[in-house]
Amino acid sequence: MTAACYSLPAVLDLGQAPVLRSELLARRGSALTLDASAVDRLGGLCLQVLLAARRTWDGDGHALAIASASEAFLNQWTAFGADPSAVQGDAA
Repeated sequence: MTAACYSLPAVLDLGQAPVLRSELLARRGSALTLDASAVDRLGGLCLQVLLAARRTWDGDGHALAIASASEAFLNQWTAFGADPSAVQGDAA
């Protein structure tokens, strides 16, 4: 079974956090790949939403992965001190 894919928006800031949470919860219950190729800005609250999603997917027994992460996404992810392996994985 192929994982569903959700393309993250370019800006993941405070205003986007509730939208991101809703979009992720709507896809709960199966493996999910997040396409981060278009992300230009990652804020702390959206980082928390993504980390919480990882815990939720793990608890549900499903994979959550980030694919094609942009350089900006990766730089901001690590600048917050987050471990890239927290959302890396095979969601196929």
